[in-house]
Amino acid sequence: MAGEWRMLPMRIDDAFMSMAIDETLLKLNAEGKTPNTVRFWRWLPSAVSIGCFQSVEREVDLGVAKKYGVDVVRRITGGGAVFHDHDGELTYSVVCKQGEVPDDIIESYKLICGGLVRGFAQLGLRAEFKPVNDVQVNGKKISGSAQTRRWGSVLQHGTVLISPEVRRMFELLKVSPEKISDKFITSVFERVTTVERELGRKPSFEEVRAAMVGGFADALGVELVEGELSREEFELAAELRSKYASQEWLRKR
Repeated sequence: MAGEWRMLPMRIDDAFMSMAIDETLLKLNAEGKTPNTVRFWRWLPSAVSIGCFQSVEREVDLGVAKKYGVDVVRRITGGGAVFHDHDGELTYSVVCKQGEVPDDIIESYKLICGGLVRGFAQLGLRAEFKPVNDVQVNGKKISGSAQTRRWGSVLQHGTVLISPEVRRMFELLKVSPEKISDKFITSVFERVTTVERELGRKPSFEEVRAAMVGGFADALGVELVEGELSREEFELAAELRSKYASQEWLRKR
């Protein structure tokens, strides 16, 4: 792999616009109207995203989400329900032609997640890819990703856990009450970690983004060139946002 890919500036959007931008990039890349692109963003307000094939009623406590002002959105990708903390997570997405990644799903995850592994190394953390789609530090999950392939292009997006509020996550997701106990949350932290916990400090979002930009350029073997969303991309994303914000899309399963 070689050449130039586009790197978009970091955005802060609601869940519906964030998902609309990712689908826009995937559609227009497949049509040859959008270059291969890497981007990072944050969620405002915090949100829960559910996988394309999940039931929102089974996965999310919608009353708690409403109480805290948390968005709930269905992704175009598969996988499980994820809490995205505005103050504690950086999210990435990579969109490219399918020929740019291995046909084998795990190998393609390994390639793209390699950007995260190298990015964490730039932060001073020794990370490793854990199939199918996680990245671990010291044996604990620090990033999870999801992927879809449509129309001849690939979208992979995922989390970088900087300092998320774990207790809030378990209030929002439908788990049994005993799982919100201190004992259970302690057990979660034996399996999940954060950049803040591993470094002993909370780095800025820009510091983490800069490390990840370098990591992705290295892993993908490309030059990441700063660019902006085109007018066509903005217009399609605005159109698709209404789909992601609709109850019809949220409750389609």
